[in-house]
Amino acid sequence: MKRICFLTDSIFSFGGVQRVTAVIAKELAKDYDVTIVTKDRPEQKDTTLYNLAESNIHYRFFSFPKVARWKQYFCKAYSYLYRRQLPQTRLTSDIYAHSSFPYEQRKALWTELQAGNYDVIIGVHAPLAVRLATCRCHLKGTRLIGWVHNSYEALFGEGSLYIGPELRKHYEFQLAKLDKTVVLCNDDAQKYHLPTQVIYNPLTLVPDTPSEGTSKKFLAVGRFSRLHKGFDLLIEAFRIFAEQESEWTLDIVGEGVEEPLYHQLIEEYHLQERVHIHPFTNHVQQYYHDAQVYVLSSRWEGFGLVLVEAMAHGLPVVSSNLPTSKEIMGDFGLYFINGDVNGMARQMLAATQLDWQEKSKQALQIAARFNLDTIINQWKQLIDER
Repeated sequence: MKRICFLTDSIFSFGGVQRVTAVIAKELAKDYDVTIVTKDRPEQKDTTLYNLAESNIHYRFFSFPKVARWKQYFCKAYSYLYRRQLPQTRLTSDIYAHSSFPYEQRKALWTELQAGNYDVIIGVHAPLAVRLATCRCHLKGTRLIGWVHNSYEALFGEGSLYIGPELRKHYEFQLAKLDKTVVLCNDDAQKYHLPTQVIYNPLTLVPDTPSEGTSKKFLAVGRFSRLHKGFDLLIEAFRIFAEQESEWTLDIVGEGVEEPLYHQLIEEYHLQERVHIHPFTNHVQQYYHDAQVYVLSSRWEGFGLVLVEAMAHGLPVVSSNLPTSKEIMGDFGLYFINGDVNGMARQMLAATQLDWQEKSKQALQIAARFNLDTIINQWKQLIDER
């Protein structure tokens, strides 16, 4: 039986990446020996989250050792030169890979991974995938796969909150050392200059009964991280919408650092009776069932899994015109230009006038393409490649 390892920042916390990783790992554990190496602390372990207790998955808790202060200064100096001054070559990239990931930390990681004697290691998220790549020479005979969950533009575009354009070539040089990098849409695959494979995220929850389409409720779901999901834009768009329509309400489900901002906007626009914020729940299906239209206001997405979840409950979707949204939904979505709150408000108003029953049928048909069995078979084929 092949031994598979997922190397991840976190599995025992709320988030779309954590949920998808858990679902994929649980399914693969039916046919492989699966271990998750996580940077979570041991006291965070909670296998009731994402129903992880249902599967025979092994867990190992890993943390990087501290680096001497003098070495940190030296590494930061080279890192600054690489980002600002030096030519972007394979050699300078390899030096930067070591300066930004000092020897003590590299050794700790490859020692941890060697101990598992894994056949396949999957680095979840671009930064960990790159760190995995720097350990390539110490993991000979092991198939190494990167799994990138954010879009290419979100990672490397101007104004990126993650990596930034100055490290675009570095990431490509390093990811090319892996056997394969999994991306979540064809638009991203075309932008990378290295071996990639597109594997969509699957529907990760069992749908509740479909929506009846009579509630006059908009729904949005996601982590309240800085700027990402655009819930600030959504509240602004709903304010504009509410000036023309007096009955519909908005539910936003999630948690995170931007929540105080949302409450502030709701109070400022006097929308307390019409916009409601709810915490994360393992039973989010009830919110999908109770909604009539889903709104994706994200400024960027690697893969809009919530779109699939919403359509699996028969919901029409208003969405920013992200490449991944168009790839998932085609002509089905009611799109607005990314960041355009007036355009979002117009499409929300248009959504209230839809032939809802017809749209609901289309939604269910599209969601069926993201069947878990189909996606798992693609992962198995990738894992079993020689």
